[in-house]
Amino acid sequence: MTPPPTRDTATRRDSAVLLKNATVVDTRDGALAPDTDVLIRGDRIADVRPGITVADGPDPVTVDARGTYVVPGYADMHAHPLGQRPQEQTRDLELLLAHGVTGFRQMSGSLALLERRASGTLDLPAASPELLALPGPLLLTPVNAATAEQAVAAVREQHAAGADFIKAAMVTPEVFFAAQAEALRLGLPIVGHLPVGIDVPKASRIGMKSIEHLGPGVGLFACCSTDGTHVHANAAGQAPMKVPPFRIPFMERVMERVVKKLVVNPINRTKPADTENLRLAVRTFDDGLAATLAERFVADGTWQVPTLIRVKTQELCDDPAFADDPDLRFMGDATVRAWTSAARRFAAFPPEARETFRAVYRRQLELTKLFDDAGVPMLAGSDCSGAAWVVPGASLHHEFDELARAGLAPLRVLQMATLRAAEFLDATDTMGTVEPGKRADLVLLDANPVESVEHLHRVSGVVRAGHHYGTADLAALKERVAARA
Repeated sequence: MTPPPTRDTATRRDSAVLLKNATVVDTRDGALAPDTDVLIRGDRIADVRPGITVADGPDPVTVDARGTYVVPGYADMHAHPLGQRPQEQTRDLELLLAHGVTGFRQMSGSLALLERRASGTLDLPAASPELLALPGPLLLTPVNAATAEQAVAAVREQHAAGADFIKAAMVTPEVFFAAQAEALRLGLPIVGHLPVGIDVPKASRIGMKSIEHLGPGVGLFACCSTDGTHVHANAAGQAPMKVPPFRIPFMERVMERVVKKLVVNPINRTKPADTENLRLAVRTFDDGLAATLAERFVADGTWQVPTLIRVKTQELCDDPAFADDPDLRFMGDATVRAWTSAARRFAAFPPEARETFRAVYRRQLELTKLFDDAGVPMLAGSDCSGAAWVVPGASLHHEFDELARAGLAPLRVLQMATLRAAEFLDATDTMGTVEPGKRADLVLLDANPVESVEHLHRVSGVVRAGHHYGTADLAALKERVAARA
């Protein structure tokens, strides 16, 4: 006998689950298949069709999914939950899952994390999204990439350790191109930040896989400026991070602490000359030049991960709405104090500087829409954890809202968090759509996500590796996280 349907039954990972009478959303075109059942066995989708009955084996846990819309689990394609203190890592991973995030691309790694993944000792909590990709240490000119030779050696070391990609952060153009050439020779994608003064079209043409945060800084804006030569030259004059002129013991550990403080809000390091250069870039922004850049990215297959919520929390850091966010209850007091301190420091900028930062963000919204209209491939990412006001899980939903504010259609936003992530990872055989054979990582929504981006927030259930979390389970998970904060 089939057990009565339930909306809140937590299931064992090795049991079968049957979602009854759902509407399955095709992420390729937004088509809806109402009154459809989804049968899950273990961590895979076994069948998707109306009227599924199970004759063989034990009765599955049956979930009444009538009135819900089933989509693939969300992927946060720019996140940093790993490598923190154990309690913070567990908190952030559980928050991601509680908000429907079933997979994430870790954007900062280490040789130790790569070794632990290889040995199966990452020790992620039971309620955790899947780790979709992991790099080695960030390429940082002061630490492991001071010269082209050092950068090449770092790329080789990470490749040997099993890194999925190379991430460039604060490096010079010379170092970047040397690292890019070696990474591509070894078959590794290279992604990350655009170095100050880099030839962006060249980096795209050679094979940069993804650009994060729309640069950051003036990298893309310089390409879209009618006075790009001056914008580039002004940016090249920015003072680099100061480090000792010699190697010291534990340099990497020291730099980890420096970077951790920096990422809370890098805008707070902005000097008056930098602000003036941003103002010049915004004032001389040209849609035609931006369209030309977009054509370059489309032709080269260079992805963009705008992380609009991240750049918004940097460039509007003192917005009272951030400090009033009820989701801050999930974060520890020390974290909230650090974020509040960053907001106070930001508020000390002159009014004209803060208006420039707001103008930059408006242009970034426009650039995101322009890229989408041109067909530039894009992904959804939040840049949790560590960034001021970016609460894991909830922040990806804020990213959805900012993408909608930029003018992207609901289906496009859904695709950026599901199908496009699968395409980027070359994993369309296992994720990105709700079909037999795919991973059983799903989100159940209480409203049609193709109609409105707001409906992407209405998560009533999550399936992760075949384990079903109903509405009450997700609420309880959030409350446990809040109680530990």
